[in-house]
Amino acid sequence: MKPSVTLKKISNMLNISISTVSRALKNHPDISEATRNKVQELAGMLDYVPNAHAISLRTNNSKEFGVIVPSISSYFYHSFISSIEEEARRFGYSLVILQSGEDPKIELENVIKCKNARLSGIFISITSETEDISELLKLDQQSIPTIFFDKVPAYEACNKVCTADTGATRLVADLLIKKKKKKILAMFGNQHLSITQVRLQAFKEFMEQHNWGKRFEIVYAHSPAQASEHLHLAFQKKNKPDAVFCMSDEILTGVMKRVQMLKIQIPEELGIIAISDGSVPQLYYPEITYAETSGFKLGKLAFSRMMTCIAGTPFVQHIVDESVLIFGGSI
Repeated sequence: MKPSVTLKKISNMLNISISTVSRALKNHPDISEATRNKVQELAGMLDYVPNAHAISLRTNNSKEFGVIVPSISSYFYHSFISSIEEEARRFGYSLVILQSGEDPKIELENVIKCKNARLSGIFISITSETEDISELLKLDQQSIPTIFFDKVPAYEACNKVCTADTGATRLVADLLIKKKKKKILAMFGNQHLSITQVRLQAFKEFMEQHNWGKRFEIVYAHSPAQASEHLHLAFQKKNKPDAVFCMSDEILTGVMKRVQMLKIQIPEELGIIAISDGSVPQLYYPEITYAETSGFKLGKLAFSRMMTCIAGTPFVQHIVDESVLIFGGSI
């Protein structure tokens, strides 16, 4: 293998100091034009490439961001990553993308990898099973800005960028009432996650405020399979639901699988509404009505917040992206 060209090799060949070579390559004004041209010409001939690892050790800035998500295959996270990558490239950064597979142990391993690699910052959507975030909260203290997004800890003193969970849920609840649905099966995710807690509270409060408190049943599904089973059990009862609210795309996927298995007619037999990024609802006919939570827009907000943190802002912030209702033919 051809040995890599170093600053030391260039300095020896030109009989000048390493610091002079370094400054000449950076077009430093203290270096004469003749020396700059000489150094840059030789560096070009030798195909000199700066040692990114050495630079990151010296500057404590790798120009790389870590993005840790439960699953890269999710359209929401794919959209978020695309948005982050687009912004990062404009500012001279690149991404290291890791997935936890909804396993808190793998998530922690990924966090440690990012820390050891001296990444410039980390974007993370925690797993549905993550309860201990103590190691994650230490990252800011170690000069690694951390932005929690989508699935975020309930802990307040950290930077969080979220979709409008309360607003999206209220949009859904309002439409269910306007459609006069009287037997609503409301499916929510892991109760330990703040996203579930906020959406659940918003749903209950809105329904009770409009005297609809006795017309819904709450169930929890940690996976599409559990969501599918909940709908199966509900349709075995004499008093079947006339509408299902799916808190997330994962839940919607499980519900729609069972709908197809049982050959339930939508919306004649059952109305369906969800909170979604928008990709899953379009896979079905009729398309599913949903309150939009955009991964792409969330990525823009998260990156903006990251750059503010890198600039040295001393305070944390909880940023919310507002939601809109997208109508399909499912309710």
